[in-house]
Amino acid sequence: MTRYFVYILEASKGGSPNGHYYIGYTTNLKRRMGEHRSGKGSKFVRAFGFKKLLYSETHPTRSAAMKREAQLKTWTRAQKEALVKGKIKATLPNSRRESRHHAG
Repeated sequence: MTRYFVYILEASKGGSPNGHYYIGYTTNLKRRMGEHRSGKGSKFVRAFGFKKLLYSETHPTRSAAMKREAQLKTWTRAQKEALVKGKIKATLPNSRRESRHHAG
């Protein structure tokens, strides 16, 4: 069964002290992070760089992952930061938090 990952990563360049956030979805998180690191990922990450993976969660269907990605893209930075820090729970049915990475 295919799992779909929705993830938030932090760009290494950007207008804020912590950089910009990028939100995406994939079926293979490890491969996708490799693509971002090597500059073969999205145009956004090619332009702003890749600092670190902040958050990921899994979804059972592509549709659910796409809906969650769209939802997260409407959130404010403060809401996204709260999600990354675990202060907001996953809000869509069938989503499961996978990992959280902090600077270290």
